[in-house]
Amino acid sequence: MTTPLSDEHTSPNDQPVVRLRPKANARAIRHGFPWVYANELVTDRRTKKLAPGTLARLEDDARRPLGLVAVNSLSRIICRMLDRDPEAKLDEAWFAARLERALKLREQCFDEPFYRLVHAEADGLPGVIVDRFGDTCVLQPNAAWAENLLSSLVAALVSVTGCKTVIKNAGGRTRSLEGLDDVSDVLTGTAPAEPIAVHMNGAVYMADLLGGQKTGLFFDQRPNHAFAAGLAKNARVLDVFSHVGGFSLAALAAGAKTALAVDASTPALALASQGAEKMHMAGRFETRQGDAFEVLAALGEEGARFDMVICDPPAFAPAKPALEAGLRAYERIARLAAPLVAENGILGLCSCSHAADLPSFRAASVRGIGRAGRRPSIIHTGFAGPDHPQLPQLAESGYLKSLFFAL
Repeated sequence: MTTPLSDEHTSPNDQPVVRLRPKANARAIRHGFPWVYANELVTDRRTKKLAPGTLARLEDDARRPLGLVAVNSLSRIICRMLDRDPEAKLDEAWFAARLERALKLREQCFDEPFYRLVHAEADGLPGVIVDRFGDTCVLQPNAAWAENLLSSLVAALVSVTGCKTVIKNAGGRTRSLEGLDDVSDVLTGTAPAEPIAVHMNGAVYMADLLGGQKTGLFFDQRPNHAFAAGLAKNARVLDVFSHVGGFSLAALAAGAKTALAVDASTPALALASQGAEKMHMAGRFETRQGDAFEVLAALGEEGARFDMVICDPPAFAPAKPALEAGLRAYERIARLAAPLVAENGILGLCSCSHAADLPSFRAASVRGIGRAGRRPSIIHTGFAGPDHPQLPQLAESGYLKSLFFAL
């Protein structure tokens, strides 16, 4: 039996009030956990009628205030904590304060304005992603509250960063879970007429901000690209699930002998080739389009060998229900990739599945390598760069894992 709300369903400033069930973990919320799940909240008819993204005052079962939250009864995450002050006003100044804090960190870490500027909950903007490409920002408002307050968010983004163009990318899987559309748009300024050249780790990456995957480029692997590049001098490199050439172009910049990029996307491989051309390394760079599992198997049958093989697949386990199937897929990748590594070569395996924690991913990878008859030793464990900070209370914010093995 649920505990009914009193007639005081609004706060003194006419703000809706939502309340935790008695057995909900209010202590976790007080200690920084940013979400309330649907089974933890008293959901009477009035709560269910709140429009997705409505701002409300969250209280514990004893009616003590916990903070200001965004409510969406369509989502399993029914409340997202926005501010510990339940009276906070979410205007342009509120957004600007969070963006200024995020910008200061990035400017400490990077010399050029190419990075993830906002990493959702870890930067105090739940469900919001902003990747910066110089004067252009690509915004993913993946939560209903951010969609509702988009004008204030965009105005603050332009004011704080001085960017001239803001592109809304609505392709995120999370948007559908929040009941949002998938219509992308240019919110201010003019969209780039062609892919943007991004310089990282000595390489040049071509980012298609309108038609590419996600926001156009994956900034999170930057430190892992750098680690792999440091081992790549004079190496033959295979980069599987390469997207626009993440590991392969960094390896070429560091002196790799050759690099082969494999991806299912023909447009992504075309962008990778453009990057190699801008680096004047097209003669040492090749691409191969196709299903990664099939290409790995074919390369094995061809007797191909590489000094370094790196596999950076999409999330095989994006949520817990897919965990077991995802771990089997990671094991299979390792089993197919390990035979392609020359004696005393390097195998890099990556996972961006937050449902697969590091021990589980490592175990699956080691099983696959063992099934291939190879003996591995781990030489490096990598994570996302500092522009993808982790919220300690939220394991999902530390989604990226990269393991490097000597075989």
